[in-house]
Amino acid sequence: MSEQPETKSAKDGTAFSREVGAKAARKLRARKSNQGVWFGLGMMGLIGWSVVVPTLLGAALGIWLDNRHPGNHSWTLMLLVIGLAIGCLNAWHWVDKEDKEMRADQEENHDK
Repeated sequence: MSEQPETKSAKDGTAFSREVGAKAARKLRARKSNQGVWFGLGMMGLIGWSVVVPTLLGAALGIWLDNRHPGNHSWTLMLLVIGLAIGCLNAWHWVDKEDKEMRADQEENHDK
């Protein structure tokens, strides 16, 4: 009895079984994870506050400057836009960091 070389369907079968195993492991990790709906809502709230706080601080500082040093341009509008830009950059930085950590965790678990 001689062994026959591996056929294409056998190679496809092992690739398929590895893929199914990886998906099953991912589902098990998701079930064990304590991050649920509330975690997602908390993340959205955190991102929202990271934009709102600098925007409101910029507006408040602008109102104070407009009352103390009136001029041809509006400090309130300028600092509101600057605060919004800083808040958006802050939120983008935080989301990018979380995304990199999640991808690194997925790659680490995929290698196992």
